[in-house]
Amino acid sequence: MFTYNKVFSKLEKKWQNFWEENKLFKAANPGEPGSEKPKYYCLDMFPYPSGAGLHVGHPEGYTATDIVCRYKRMKGYNVLHTMGWDAFGLPAEQYAIKTGVSPKESIKVNSANFKKQLKAIGLSFDWEREISTCDPSFYKWTQFIFLKLYSKGLAYQKKGLVNWCPELRTVLANDEVIDGKSERGGHLVERKLMRQWYLKITDYADDLLNGLTNLDWPKSTKEHQKNWIGRSIGANINFLISNSDKKITTFTTRADTLMGVTFIVLAPEHPLVDEVLVDEYRSSVEQYRLLSSKKSDLQRTDLNKDKSGVFTGGYAIHPLTKKEIPIWVADYVLYSYGTGAIMAVPGHDERDLEFANKYSLAVLNVLDDKNNVINSSWDDDSIDGLSSSLATKKVIETLSVNGSAEKKIQYKLRDWTFSRQRYWGEPIPIRMNSEGVETPLMEDELPLVLPDINNYQPSDSGLSPLARVKEWVSDHPNGILETHTMPGSAGSSWYWLRYMDPSNESEPFSSASEKYWGQVDLYIGGSEHSVGHLLYSRFWNRFLYKLGMVSHEEPFKKVVHQGMILGEDGEKMSKSRGNVINPDDIIYEFGADTLRLYEMFMGPLEKTKPWKTSGINGVNSFLNKVWSLLIDFESGIIKSNVLKDFPEKSWDDKFVTTYNNSIKIITNDIENLKFNTAISQLMILRNEAQKFYNNHQYLPRSFTKNFIKLLFPFSPHICEEIWSMAKFNDLLSYSSWPSFDDSKTKSSNFELPIQVNGKLRDKITIENSLTEEEIKKLVLKSEKLKKWLSDKELKKFIYVKNRLVNIVVV
Repeated sequence: MFTYNKVFSKLEKKWQNFWEENKLFKAANPGEPGSEKPKYYCLDMFPYPSGAGLHVGHPEGYTATDIVCRYKRMKGYNVLHTMGWDAFGLPAEQYAIKTGVSPKESIKVNSANFKKQLKAIGLSFDWEREISTCDPSFYKWTQFIFLKLYSKGLAYQKKGLVNWCPELRTVLANDEVIDGKSERGGHLVERKLMRQWYLKITDYADDLLNGLTNLDWPKSTKEHQKNWIGRSIGANINFLISNSDKKITTFTTRADTLMGVTFIVLAPEHPLVDEVLVDEYRSSVEQYRLLSSKKSDLQRTDLNKDKSGVFTGGYAIHPLTKKEIPIWVADYVLYSYGTGAIMAVPGHDERDLEFANKYSLAVLNVLDDKNNVINSSWDDDSIDGLSSSLATKKVIETLSVNGSAEKKIQYKLRDWTFSRQRYWGEPIPIRMNSEGVETPLMEDELPLVLPDINNYQPSDSGLSPLARVKEWVSDHPNGILETHTMPGSAGSSWYWLRYMDPSNESEPFSSASEKYWGQVDLYIGGSEHSVGHLLYSRFWNRFLYKLGMVSHEEPFKKVVHQGMILGEDGEKMSKSRGNVINPDDIIYEFGADTLRLYEMFMGPLEKTKPWKTSGINGVNSFLNKVWSLLIDFESGIIKSNVLKDFPEKSWDDKFVTTYNNSIKIITNDIENLKFNTAISQLMILRNEAQKFYNNHQYLPRSFTKNFIKLLFPFSPHICEEIWSMAKFNDLLSYSSWPSFDDSKTKSSNFELPIQVNGKLRDKITIENSLTEEEIKKLVLKSEKLKKWLSDKELKKFIYVKNRLVNIVVV
């Protein structure tokens, strides 16, 4: 009658209410009771609260952190585990444009729904620290940090080429453009010259690169950031323009191949295009530049399978041979990267070779198979026969004499485009007069609150909707307010610091709270943020470190990316595919504990795996077996004979070994985020407990108590209920984690497979203490082996210690 499946819905709500009413997961700040404990800060990448709500992919990372947090509390830590909303950005604004519902209202409704869903999963968040990036009490401090960046010259505005999405009518950062299309909506993106705000992240390029070395992050994530920063050591080499006193500067890491240069390529936006352009080629060049402006950087580089370009009619002078080489325009060269011009060496560069072959340009080989220089003599000098490094050194030294070359370090990293021509974002706290002179707002003028408006549509020309709100923009002695807003990534670049002290009205966070909580110990979220969010967060944190506001250069000690949970069809979950699974439906049918357990049991946390509703039955069955082992079927109360006081020394040897070994394995697995194997061990332990119970009709009290503790981080509701029935005195959430005796994790006996001529014929149980000779005597007495050994000559008896025996007979 009283099965787990019949009672889970009541008991889960019961314990969720108990946790909330008793504020069990409230983290203690310095000076508060509990702050004397060691701290542990565990963070989830906070979600954007969309109208669709959660699907079953979302709880995977949240459940993983929750398991760790519940475990750490039991290990005696003061745990900071929080949740909030990354609420600014494009989706809410697009929804407002379609429906007329204000972003403020839709975010409020969506956040409430997300919160309800997260509570239903039983996640142990300190909800008193809940934040939202669109709350003025939060973005006051985002504006405050922006002004600090501005005061140090790290925030500036200029006209620059940006990723412009005509459909969305806004600028997008490079990491918001995927395969030449907007991340949101998949609209085509083009390049456009516009006034923009930038953050000078390039000033931190070396710091950000060097800081990756000692981080406990996925190797692939660190490689992505290294590649995004893209540090190259080389030289700037100048090519004089024929019949002009101007020069084209190119950057190269391979000055040793200079004699292989057969043409120069300028980016379409390069200002020197007009300088070298010959009139008869002007029309084709202008047409080409127009077409290139409609492509994103990604379309022009990584996705560019067919290189294209046009001849300018102009020529440059080779700095060594003094011969003329043609100047082309091609969009596989970016003006925003390096100097916007390249010296093309098609003999030793694949992309240059594709271009040269297409347009029948010369190809010269200047390196042999051993990477030594060949075919590289000029005037009375030569670098033939030199190694690449020696040739590079000589070329730079030779050209440095007349100023044609200089050593240079270059980065792929560009300054962060930090303004958007849209409404739903943090207002930029700057005024500008009619002459363009900027005046930052004073701190006591913050927050600069976003006004309520009715028309959220940006203009085709790139003007923000705020430009139409005259009473907000307003004239002022220091000018009018900036109408661009910050990108959605602004608030997420420091939000973990606000969690430390979210009610502080006088500063973003106190020095005491920051020094106490320090670095985030564990940060779990999607790998799609491996460059943008994680790089920007590191930049802001390092800036605040240099101001003395934070005590660690790096914000996140350990980062883990959970794998994606696909639909049952093996595809990414989406409404259009109709394969979205709502966690509310799973909780309604099976319970939150089953959902949590199944998501962790599906496979390794970092791996992508398909959802299988049929697979839920297995873990649901396990919880029912736990319930039936400990709870009386008729009365629904805990069995008295599972609380018997029997010391461990009176337990069966195998039960003792499995018990201690399980505690060891589950502890290590939680520490290493191997939740699927921890759950497997819990299942093994329950099965062994059932055998013990069947044989003895009781379970030791200490086993029952510790088994509930081991299961608790994974499926807390059922454990709270059983713990309460057993009347164990302390709070389960803060009870001590079970310990194990390592000397009892290995059995005194083991099962020994016996082979005859390489084929398995028997298995016998052997004591660890037996010698090889004693084992041989036991093996040869086996009744099962007689038919294989009789009338045979024993040639060899091979014993692989604690592994197997192989008997060779003829």
